[in-house]
Amino acid sequence: MGRRFVIAQMKHETNTFSPMPTPLGRFTRTGRRPLEGDEAVRAFRGTGTGLGALIELAGRAGARYEIPVAASAWPSGPVEDEAFEYVSARILDAVAAGCDALLLDLHGAMVTPAHDDAEGELLRRIRAVAPDLPVGVVLDMHANVSPAMAEHATTLAGYQTYPHVDMFESGMRAGRPIVDLLDGKSRPVMACGRRAMLPHIMRQSSLDEPNRAIQARAAEMERSGGALAASFFTGFPHADHPHAGVSAAVVTDGDPALARRLCDELLDLAWREREGFVYTPEPLEQSLRRAAAMPAGDGPVVLLDHYDNTSSGGTMDTMTVLAGIIEAGLPDVGAFAVYDPQAVAEAARAGEGATVTLALGGKIDMPAIGQQGKPHALTARVKRVVEGKYRNLGPMSRGEPVDMGLCAVLDTGKAEIAVISQRVEPHDLASFQVLGIDPRAKRYLMLKSRVHWRAGLGDLASAVVECAGTGVCTSDYSQLRFKRLRRPMYPLDR
Repeated sequence: MGRRFVIAQMKHETNTFSPMPTPLGRFTRTGRRPLEGDEAVRAFRGTGTGLGALIELAGRAGARYEIPVAASAWPSGPVEDEAFEYVSARILDAVAAGCDALLLDLHGAMVTPAHDDAEGELLRRIRAVAPDLPVGVVLDMHANVSPAMAEHATTLAGYQTYPHVDMFESGMRAGRPIVDLLDGKSRPVMACGRRAMLPHIMRQSSLDEPNRAIQARAAEMERSGGALAASFFTGFPHADHPHAGVSAAVVTDGDPALARRLCDELLDLAWREREGFVYTPEPLEQSLRRAAAMPAGDGPVVLLDHYDNTSSGGTMDTMTVLAGIIEAGLPDVGAFAVYDPQAVAEAARAGEGATVTLALGGKIDMPAIGQQGKPHALTARVKRVVEGKYRNLGPMSRGEPVDMGLCAVLDTGKAEIAVISQRVEPHDLASFQVLGIDPRAKRYLMLKSRVHWRAGLGDLASAVVECAGTGVCTSDYSQLRFKRLRRPMYPLDR
């Protein structure tokens, strides 16, 4: 009969300060339920994703496999317990039916009202059903790895790049030791640990120090043959619970002492470089003055609205930065994007070529940070109305299908503004191509992003200006009221 694998996905990065609810519907592509079975295989096979890697790995191993659920949602507020129970039940039922291995594509920072550590709870339940089952888990670099995750997984492997351009490779790193275990070629053992650090996301890129050196060291541990998988997790800081913060996991072949030594080495390196993970925002007015004074270059000046990034749970509708750009009179601006289905509907009713006056964005309040939504009055021409469906060109999430819903491009004469009906972070050229916007031709490019934009758009920028705006992805920790985070925690407690 051959081996049987269960492969599943449950991915959500929970911003506990976000006002956006996360019901099961946010995990669906069809509006009914998350993908499963052949639908999931068709969507992810051949893609540069963690799930794509696990599918390929099972195929290489000659194993039959089942995908009971492939559930992934853009970051937002806590996941509703009903959604967690639905996804968990699909995975647990498949495991209970019998399998030789379980390969999971998780995020590592999911929170529900009942569970601060949703992934740890899922793994605990799996162990109750199948105590000895080999379980390989691929995690995001922003995972807040808990003791329960470390206890109940056989292997953990996290992305070593941010922007996350190694999702596929990390899926292989998580799953390959499981296949080797079944073949009798290895005996994976794992050591995990944490440090009381909360790195600012704006200082977490693996393209920059200090994370570049730490991730390079983790990769070297694998190349040297000492580690089957070595991962340093920068963690997700917008999570008010005891598991948030820096962690590391190292898997070795039957050598627990080596795993512990290498894990501690990564954590100690991060602690020594902790000052490099601290970010101090610049006042918006100062940032826009600098941008206005910059000479024209070979590509656009990228203006990062990094307080409102949907990949960190932002509402994607705050208007502080875009309103500042418009009021400053910056010319030839491309802006991606404002989430406002109501404005898109108004533009679609008016039709392409029509001039509309509307209240753009600012429709969602953010009580956790004491801020109300502030729409911006805008008069613009409806340049284009399109269905925002595409597949990523890569290098991040190459081939993965994306749907921005119905979209409108509004032209003020100085700015082309993308307005979308489903939230998507701009990290891929395809998101602009489907809208008919050429970002390379713009003088300025406003992006609601932090780091991921550098994956597919980084080479376009002639300069970058980080713009402190408004939102629950704030890079100013003083705006976040941490009540349940374990303390002391650097840099909150120096």
